[in-house]
Amino acid sequence: MINKLKIRLLVGSLLSLAAAGAAAGDAMEFVRVPAGCFDMGTNGGEIHERPVHRVCLDSFEIGKTEVTQGQWKAVMGINPSRFSACGDNCPAEQVSWDDAQEFIRALNAKKQGTYRLPTEAEWEYACRSAGKDGAYPNGITPESVQRVAWSKEFSGGQSHPVATREPNGLGIYDMNGNVWEWVQDTFATPYDTGLTPNNPVHETGEKRVLRGGSWDGKAPYVRCQIRNRNLPDRRDWRLGVRLVRQP
Repeated sequence: MINKLKIRLLVGSLLSLAAAGAAAGDAMEFVRVPAGCFDMGTNGGEIHERPVHRVCLDSFEIGKTEVTQGQWKAVMGINPSRFSACGDNCPAEQVSWDDAQEFIRALNAKKQGTYRLPTEAEWEYACRSAGKDGAYPNGITPESVQRVAWSKEFSGGQSHPVATREPNGLGIYDMNGNVWEWVQDTFATPYDTGLTPNNPVHETGEKRVLRGGSWDGKAPYVRCQIRNRNLPDRRDWRLGVRLVRQP
């Protein structure tokens, strides 16, 4: 009798996890970014943000927010985040690029859609409101960056719930600050080397690219053009993820 009860409880738990994982895919909101061309990068800023180069992209759908701790738990059954006390609506952090790939495989296995990381070009294009904005969205200056970003000046030393700052012109939240976001590309500098201008993605190199800055970076380090990189197995409480949903 006890063994049968244990089995029923175990089956019920597994079914609940499966349902939660499927629901996580449904719960994620995505914003359609129109196809277009833009001048990626900057001729100022950091050396590895140069040179400005023309890029053209097909339309795609990108996460309205960073993947949250609640969404991560629903798929993976665990919460790796250092700031877990921040709550389910805070970004999942302390995740590596490799962890992000595991998350995507598990999410895709639910057959609720097909997901991947954005390319670096897609990420910057979306951050800049389909290429219309510069360093910050909505014409914001470094002095008023707190309107759109959780940066070091205002974060209190930790991440914050998603979508609690203003969105950019496409209705996307937290692309500036809160947590760094892994993208698909490997790191190259200059980063137009050997790439086609149409839907580029760099896949040669050891380190993977991070974009957007975090709660631990000052205003100049949460610009749309800011780039960082790390080994794909690196975990840090400043590192999170945002997804693209494929048609």
